[in-house]
Amino acid sequence: MFIGHFAVGFASKKFAPRSSLAVLLAAPLFADVLWPVFLLVGWEHVRIDPGNTRFTPFDFTSYPWSHSLLMDCAWATAFAAIYYAIAHYRTGAIAVWIGVVSHWTLDWITHRPDMPLYPGGPRVGLGLWNSIAATMVVEIAMFAIGVWLYAQATRPLDRIGKYAFAAYVLLLLALYVSDRFSAPPPSVAAVAWVAIAGSVIFLLWAWWFDSHRVPRGSST
Repeated sequence: MFIGHFAVGFASKKFAPRSSLAVLLAAPLFADVLWPVFLLVGWEHVRIDPGNTRFTPFDFTSYPWSHSLLMDCAWATAFAAIYYAIAHYRTGAIAVWIGVVSHWTLDWITHRPDMPLYPGGPRVGLGLWNSIAATMVVEIAMFAIGVWLYAQATRPLDRIGKYAFAAYVLLLLALYVSDRFSAPPPSVAAVAWVAIAGSVIFLLWAWWFDSHRVPRGSST
């Protein structure tokens, strides 16, 4: 799951219009923000194994601290509590908690049985990734709905709010489609560093264009 996680963040703006889109995206992406860091420090492990599933060349051998259900609930609680302490916005904190936990739910649908319930516990997964067509239909449909909900919930103040948003959506779609036809990555370290850079870029970009949009109905 890739743009499906972004879909949750975009859709959350309808529920929590006062929250920055960067925060609402960081929540469903949080497990994947932690994962490359944990790979680099050796706490979690992945193998590049083309054919492991039809959709991805990765064999997720160990990622209990970033991707188990128990730990995602713990991360969600910590993230939501910190956000509430700073923003004093209960609706936003609820959206953050749901967003973080949604990552496990969506990965459970897409992954083969490698999603841990808790560190050292049983692994589960429905295996949507075994079908390229079904995976792409589901994710693109989710993404379209999420972006539509965001566009319905906000309006641009200027050209940045309009065109930087449009460019963001188009680039995510282009990366998602092109990734299906690209060669496997050269190394696990390359995967980790690209993931870290991508997280920083896409979250800052989301903060940028969202700060140039306001909730519909607002007089600002």
